[in-house]
Amino acid sequence: MKKKYKTAIIGHGIVGKRREFFLNKNRQFKITALCDKNYSNNLKKKKIIYFNNYRSLYKKFPDLDCVFICISNDMAADVTYFFLSRGVNVFCEKPPSINLQQLKKIKTIKNKNKNLRLMYGFNHRFHKSVIKAKKLIETKKYGSVLNVKATYGKSKFINFNQNDWRTKRIIAGGGILLDQGIHIVDLLLYFFGTFEEVKSLVQNNCWNFDVEDNCFALLKQKRKNIIAFIHSSASLWRHDFNIEINFKKGTVILSGILSSTKSYGNERLIILKPQKSRVYTEPKKKIYNFTIDNSWKNEIFIFGQILNRKIKEQNSIDDAIDVMKVIEKIYSNDKSWVTKVKKYNEKSIQKK
Repeated sequence: MKKKYKTAIIGHGIVGKRREFFLNKNRQFKITALCDKNYSNNLKKKKIIYFNNYRSLYKKFPDLDCVFICISNDMAADVTYFFLSRGVNVFCEKPPSINLQQLKKIKTIKNKNKNLRLMYGFNHRFHKSVIKAKKLIETKKYGSVLNVKATYGKSKFINFNQNDWRTKRIIAGGGILLDQGIHIVDLLLYFFGTFEEVKSLVQNNCWNFDVEDNCFALLKQKRKNIIAFIHSSASLWRHDFNIEINFKKGTVILSGILSSTKSYGNERLIILKPQKSRVYTEPKKKIYNFTIDNSWKNEIFIFGQILNRKIKEQNSIDDAIDVMKVIEKIYSNDKSWVTKVKKYNEKSIQKK
């Protein structure tokens, strides 16, 4: 019988519970402990021990094979570093950190132990529409890519009009870009490689928290001369996911994405191919509908295969660093936003 990886989940909120659900369906893992600040320490239920402190958890189980880190942004990098430095493999949700400097520290400890495995939860890579789009880009069936237009936004009813940690800079580190727009940045890099030039406008005019509720970014990749436009928003008044990739010989659109809330619409990939005609005609349209979301299941399976050394690391520390480099460029390009953030940070220091 193959070994089951002794596993703990750090952070047992909505995402942590979802990870638990899919881990229990995977024969590669066995959950030994759960950790959340709201739990009592050393409470045992159904062969699982609960903790309210990750250090106490490790003290009890120093022989853990891996941990799934599903906690707030301010702690993610520190907890990742804690377990890696003790020889425990890590799966960490996005965002990987609140700044690039934290990731460089993690890369240093990771490089000291080449046998350790670290994967980040850039979950959208495992959606079927994304996988198909990636193949179409690689085959160059529709020629080279000209430009990309992407929107990822939330309704006002989710999080951003509530007084939770995602609206507090000291905990979240950033707003809608770091929380959700990071998926778009990751997909752009996954599809095309890095983008060197960045122009941006960042706002918090809607909800007036100290993190952004709207972000507009224009990116340019010099090597392939690709231009991409991103709008990450917490005030669309609806949930929306849309990526439009324009090629020389057609367009590929990722419209909607399956989620646990089912609020982003049906997941579809639409291909538009222009017709040869001297007068205007509608392009030929082909639609692929995806009705089952196996992204969480497949993501955990892949992590198991990485631990088994059957495949190379994916969603690696290098991928996370590349994503955070672009995120930081977007934030820093808007000088008025930089000034605002500086004032917010000064207020936080004064409160301490």
